[in-house]
Amino acid sequence: MVITDIKVRKLFDDGPMKAIVSVTFDDQLVLHDIKVIGVRERNFIVMPSRKKSDGTYRDIVHPINAEFRGLMEEEVLRAYEEEVARNEAESQIASAEESEYAAEV
Repeated sequence: MVITDIKVRKLFDDGPMKAIVSVTFDDQLVLHDIKVIGVRERNFIVMPSRKKSDGTYRDIVHPINAEFRGLMEEEVLRAYEEEVARNEAESQIASAEESEYAAEV
């Protein structure tokens, strides 16, 4: 199974949840709601889950071996870091344009 696309759906500024991501496999299957979590200077992924009646959560999908999980985590975190960098660059460009406009007025 090959990861053919990763979309960072939403970024979060505050709290341990950093992003929500969708991953496409073989251009045929999409897995939504993978979470990027940041704790103690380390990011990792959490699979989609459902809340059970006792208040605990159960993954509704998960990799069945460590090798695939590692590959998936590496690719998702790479896409997350690229999206964060892209957003920071866009924010800096927008700030520079606002400053330039303010100087002209």
